[in-house]
Amino acid sequence: MKRILTTISALAVLLLVTFNTFTAMAQETKLAVGDPAPVFEGTEVGGETWKSSDYVGDKVLVVYFYPAAMTGGCTKQACAFRDDRSKLVDMGAEVVGISGDNVEGLQVFKKAHRLNFPLVSDPEGKIARAFGVPVREGGTYETEVDGQKVVLERGVTTARWTFIIDKDGKIAYVDTDVDAAGDSQNVLAALAEIQSK
Repeated sequence: MKRILTTISALAVLLLVTFNTFTAMAQETKLAVGDPAPVFEGTEVGGETWKSSDYVGDKVLVVYFYPAAMTGGCTKQACAFRDDRSKLVDMGAEVVGISGDNVEGLQVFKKAHRLNFPLVSDPEGKIARAFGVPVREGGTYETEVDGQKVVLERGVTTARWTFIIDKDGKIAYVDTDVDAAGDSQNVLAALAEIQSK
């Protein structure tokens, strides 16, 4: 009996180590500058399918992942991209924001802050994982919009990471330590540096 319990304990430890190793490997799929960017698609506000393949090859694509619509840092980040959109367009770049929020929540976010670029819903975290962005459990966020209580739901919560994909479909910039309010300015600086090469 003692031998059986020892064997079961050893198997349990082996399974735990294997699971933890697999989880760590999944989270370590980080993309580096020069790597081919994942080709991806998702549902945009309004229900349309948004595809990266419609932009790559023609424009530089700024892809930013954020944790949750309507929250403080995510709102600052989105509004900065909104305010700098004309500068980004002048530099040949298009912006897309991606989060685990459902489409309904993204509609609220876009309308409340007059966001002028696409927001894509990634409720299962498939797009985030393709980029190596850490993903954790989703949740809800309650806020007030136009005097009405609104509950936004998200399937997953992603880390705040930003990427630039060049016209050749390669990663040209990665920021895994994003300053939410300053992200747009950092992207503009990165674009200027990329274009000067």
